[in-house]
Amino acid sequence: MNIPSSIWTLLIGIVLTLVSLWYGQNHGLMPTAATDEALLVDGLFNTMMTVSMGLFLLVEGILIYSAFKFRRRPGDNSDGPPVFGNVPLEILWTAIPAIVVLGISVYSFDVYDAIGGFSPHAAHEAPITPQAVKMPGAAIAATLSDSPLAQAKNPNLNQQKSDAAMQDPATASVRNADQIPQKRDAPGVGVVSPTIGASPEKAGKPPGLVVNVTGMQYAWIFTYPDTGIVTSELHAPVGREILANITANDVIHAFWVPEFRLKQDAIPGRQSEIRFTPNRIGEYPLICAELCGPYHGAMNTKVIVESQQAFDQWMQEQQVAAKETINQAVAVNPANLSPAEFLAPYTSNIGIQPQILEQIHTHRH
Repeated sequence: MNIPSSIWTLLIGIVLTLVSLWYGQNHGLMPTAATDEALLVDGLFNTMMTVSMGLFLLVEGILIYSAFKFRRRPGDNSDGPPVFGNVPLEILWTAIPAIVVLGISVYSFDVYDAIGGFSPHAAHEAPITPQAVKMPGAAIAATLSDSPLAQAKNPNLNQQKSDAAMQDPATASVRNADQIPQKRDAPGVGVVSPTIGASPEKAGKPPGLVVNVTGMQYAWIFTYPDTGIVTSELHAPVGREILANITANDVIHAFWVPEFRLKQDAIPGRQSEIRFTPNRIGEYPLICAELCGPYHGAMNTKVIVESQQAFDQWMQEQQVAAKETINQAVAVNPANLSPAEFLAPYTSNIGIQPQILEQIHTHRH
């Protein structure tokens, strides 16, 4: 019994669709989704994998079929039929990818907006004047200008955010913001600091927890404002939105937690911001995703997401420990030890290696 080609095409299309849908949801390529934002990113990634698998099977299937169906038979030395193009087919295979790319782009922008990527910066932007349009260098000159008029028209929001963070003594003790000039926003461009703000439903609401994050070669230092806590691990309560204010003391670093599906740059002279809401208790690796020096591969720590009760207990323990450390700290080095050797009993408790202290000592001088 001869089955019409239209029936074969329909059956093959159904099989390709089912296989693509199954693979898109069961590829197993992503780690655990541990934040609300990760679920949105995974939805986009699964859609891309579904479309990609469908196109891959379709294209490779046609290639394999054509290789067998139209192969040269033994003894056949004739030339193939001349083909000069097929306009409808060319339109089809141009239109389909265009529609796919457009659809994924719209979906991507929607996800980016849902995780707070499109934070409103309009209030911070300076208007583009005709003089700035006629003179491309005017924007750079205004950015570098320290005149009162320029500062009034183009406030240094990076400096404002840095000053606010430095009000916390613990943050001020680990950041060398006084040695790094804070970048000024460019007229007509707006905020130059990378920001992933609150999602639309949380816009305008205060975050559940604020953490100041400082990157340095080769460690992450976390401070919790108004608590005096300084730690090398990020602790966060599950279910509460976390606002991380991020900067760097030396070179560019990148704050990346694969399970959170979020990454933010830590840039000297710029105050980056990222918000996320952990939804799964556990320990997750925090990795520097920017080549920052010879020991870049060792610049990693972990994010500990725990219950509110466990987090509160940890906070109390850290505050007590901080007070005891301050009471016991005596600026006396009778044995003339090096800074790394003298501070080793204290730094080992928070996971800071001697090489990091040497780096800090070098940068200070």
